[in-house]
Amino acid sequence: MKTTSDKAMDMGIVPIQGGLSIDDNVIGSIAAMAATNVEGVVSLGTSSFRKVLAERVKGKQRKSRGIEVAAGLKEAILDIDLKVFYGYSIQNVVREVRFSVATKILELTGLNAKEINIHVIGVDLKNNSSTEMK
Repeated sequence: MKTTSDKAMDMGIVPIQGGLSIDDNVIGSIAAMAATNVEGVVSLGTSSFRKVLAERVKGKQRKSRGIEVAAGLKEAILDIDLKVFYGYSIQNVVREVRFSVATKILELTGLNAKEINIHVIGVDLKNNSSTEMK
């Protein structure tokens, strides 16, 4: 199946050139969504009163709280702070978070995750009574 740009080339239309930049906050938001979808992750970052208050005063909440991103043209380095549910293997959760984040960033932005540094900042009890090892 031909893409729109392939069809344009067949018709003799020259593709339009231009640059693309993806803001670090966009990459952080993608990483946050990918990380929080991993089983065993409670939350990202800390929700200090000052940070939450500052975000509310500004009128928007950072979706990438707990994630710092340094991105270039082809690669990104991420530092992620997260909490894990009690009873889950921290090593397994971290491995799954790295895989999920790297896959989503590559899929949606085309950037390779050169490093994904994860800092486990807490362990929380699950809401239900099951605490079996995963």
